[in-house]
Amino acid sequence: MTDSETGLKQLALHDLHETLGGKMVPFAGYRMPVQYPAGVMKEHLHTRAEAGLFDVSHMGQILLRPTRGMEALCLGFETLMPVDVLGLKPGRQRYGLLTNETGGILDDLMFANRGDHIFVVVNAACVAADTEHLRAGLSEVCEVVSLTDRGLLALQGPKAEAALARLLPETAAMRFMDVISAEYQGAELWVSRSGYTGEDGFEISVPETVLTAFAEALLAMPEVAPIGLGARDSLRLEAGLCLYGHDIDTTTSPVEAGLDWAIQKVRRTGGARQGGFPGDLRILHELDEGPERLRVGLQPEGRAPMREGTELFASDGTPIGAVTSGGFGPSVEAPVAMGYVAASHAMSGETLLGELRGKRLPVTVRPLPFRPSTYKR
Repeated sequence: MTDSETGLKQLALHDLHETLGGKMVPFAGYRMPVQYPAGVMKEHLHTRAEAGLFDVSHMGQILLRPTRGMEALCLGFETLMPVDVLGLKPGRQRYGLLTNETGGILDDLMFANRGDHIFVVVNAACVAADTEHLRAGLSEVCEVVSLTDRGLLALQGPKAEAALARLLPETAAMRFMDVISAEYQGAELWVSRSGYTGEDGFEISVPETVLTAFAEALLAMPEVAPIGLGARDSLRLEAGLCLYGHDIDTTTSPVEAGLDWAIQKVRRTGGARQGGFPGDLRILHELDEGPERLRVGLQPEGRAPMREGTELFASDGTPIGAVTSGGFGPSVEAPVAMGYVAASHAMSGETLLGELRGKRLPVTVRPLPFRPSTYKR
């Protein structure tokens, strides 16, 4: 549904969010809950200690249905991404990056091999552009289907497995990046063991016919609490995870962003299927020779966060970069940030200066993540 006055879309669970006391704000064209009465700090810490339920139904869900077989689809998808699609086994999921001709990132996404098709989840702000891009690039090998009748929930935290297994027992045996189908009240749910908090957890694609019932069944469990956008952002920041449009964009290469782990050997120089994706000259060169700048973790001194846009300087006053995400990390009890700096200043432990309210204050380069992940391998 779309609000006629604001033009913002409403989530299928909008009424439930309001009943739960969610503070609704505009985000990526939707009215989204930024927090609930407990507040961002408590929601963040609850997710780290127990289980948090996030409504991420604003994200785009897309099916790629092959018209010339799965191999042709996988090889076609590889012409859009520097990622090994062909080698992804059925029942597994992988992180992907759509790139442009200059090696920048059009979007980051998750894609799953579901046996006879590929299921893709893309960022909300990029849904229309991604869908058009996929159709333009893959029309000869597949049908691109945008799903509009399914919600997407993320259940994250150390008690997520126990909670979800009460409703879907088969999910307890899943490992990180596994994908399965499961039945709930006669509807087919698609479950992946993944998420964007650094915690163990699941993302569940749920038909809207059972979405409210499924969400309410989870929220009825004592360890599960509703979590808004505010805590989602602080959780992913502590986990060192990129936010599209902030930490990565069309000018940022995967190598600069520290996402070279997502480019498998088979797609690199000397690999069996090296290159052949947009921006391959730049990306392969940076993989081999190193980029001019790098995304790094940043630890400001004191208690004041350094937020997006804060300029960074070397000790001699030379401008060397800027913060792209920053805030207070409730789990680490200190301000944390990420940003890009010249590669010559990206060494862990180096002290830089961040300009905050007219003063240049010390900030130290730190390895990411700020808090170790707890994925179930």
